[in-house]
Amino acid sequence: MTAAPADLFAKPPSPYSVFRHRDFRLMWIGQFVSTAGTALTSLAASILVYRLTGSALSVGLMMIATAAPSLLVGLFAGVIVDRYDRKRIMIVTELLRAVLIALIPFLVSQSIIWLYVIVALTSAIAQFYDPAHESVLPEVAPEKELAAANSLMSISSFGSTAIGFAASGLIASAASIDWAFYIDAVTFLISALCIVLITVKPLDVEEDASAGMVVRNLRVGLRFLADTPVLRSLFLVYIPVLISYGLSNSLLLPFSDRALGATEFQYGIQEALTSVAFVACSLILAGIFDRMREGQWIALSWIVMGIMTMIYARLTSIPLAMVVIAVSGFANAPSAIGGRLILQRNTPREMRGRVNSAFFVSRDIVFLIGMGLAGLADFVDVRLMFLISGVILLAGGLLVLSLIHI
Repeated sequence: MTAAPADLFAKPPSPYSVFRHRDFRLMWIGQFVSTAGTALTSLAASILVYRLTGSALSVGLMMIATAAPSLLVGLFAGVIVDRYDRKRIMIVTELLRAVLIALIPFLVSQSIIWLYVIVALTSAIAQFYDPAHESVLPEVAPEKELAAANSLMSISSFGSTAIGFAASGLIASAASIDWAFYIDAVTFLISALCIVLITVKPLDVEEDASAGMVVRNLRVGLRFLADTPVLRSLFLVYIPVLISYGLSNSLLLPFSDRALGATEFQYGIQEALTSVAFVACSLILAGIFDRMREGQWIALSWIVMGIMTMIYARLTSIPLAMVVIAVSGFANAPSAIGGRLILQRNTPREMRGRVNSAFFVSRDIVFLIGMGLAGLADFVDVRLMFLISGVILLAGGLLVLSLIHI
């Protein structure tokens, strides 16, 4: 009788074993702290604008100020990330954002326009940080632990977002909203310190930097996307979904106020519950994500989210709305993790900056469409607008089912 292989009955490795890598721990902590602060500023800025204007369009414009800079610098930022020290890029961008956010309380007292300007500038800077961060992650976690690493990084991001949203709603209700911006500035400094302690292998770049080089490398990156079927398909399916995301994200505050009669704190709790539920799902997925293909997870995610958004559009009860939006947040995790894995597993190291930037730019372009459409809620029933958002999201999930090669 032949003996069974020794590893046949071996206990599978814990999805949390990736934390044994020091650099991954530092990246995880840095992102947790930084994202919590960013959530503080994001929600505080929207609340501040809505207080002053009472307009859904104004909230949408604030979010547009966040997304628009990617149209100007996003693609070229990816080229820079692929040609310069990614660690240094992350450190410098975190420090610059700390300074800008700290200036908000001083400048907004002069004119609300300064809030839009600083939000746009910090977003432009993020166009360099985000692809650098995404490009480094596969270097601090081995391939066999990459799915778990992405799940845990999503937990870091969305878990801290929950803290930031809840804290921002509380600060807006009980204290000076300026504190949200001061705290965010400190979180960027802490994140920069974590990055300083990370070891990242330098890129081998043979060609000197020049305007012509940037254009040539940009063309190479875009051609790679167009010629890679799985990445091309991912672009396609994200179009309707990101319109829905932009629409629903811009409408949540006006919807909470007009349709649910919720307070600013209750609005912050809804945002926080979305992130808490996302974290809960990510914890589960850290150990089971590799049991299905990325495309299957994405389809399931968007279909459930679309249904939940359509239900949410008809609700009048705040507690029930919190339950439904939490379920939607739970369902969001598989698509977020699946999309990141598809990018990481199908892009060579030397092109990750350009590929990630291309996705970020396309994301923000389509976001802008959804955010712009949110302005219609000043003239059209906000419930109808939310229902349309759910229908679009459901359609995106069904589209993924037709693209079985993802």
